[in-house]
Amino acid sequence: MASPKRFIAGAVCPRCAEMDKIMMFTNDHGKQIRECVACGFTDAMSEQALTAATEIETRVNKRGNTDDHTVKQVVFFKSGPED
Repeated sequence: MASPKRFIAGAVCPRCAEMDKIMMFTNDHGKQIRECVACGFTDAMSEQALTAATEIETRVNKRGNTDDHTVKQVVFFKSGPED
């Protein structure tokens, strides 16, 4: 069953780079389609791309936690005589 066409706020067309011109809808075959009303660009969302998404490697998840987490005492020194 086809869904109504809806505009995607903030979406930028990959072909013409116009913002807020992309519509998203589901066709009769159940595929999600995005379409630009400015230049006519059409693209079908792939089922394979949605399932193949993996976590992006960042500095947080790729390194081991080797930091020293022991409590250390802090000593404050006076800079001179108090007035």
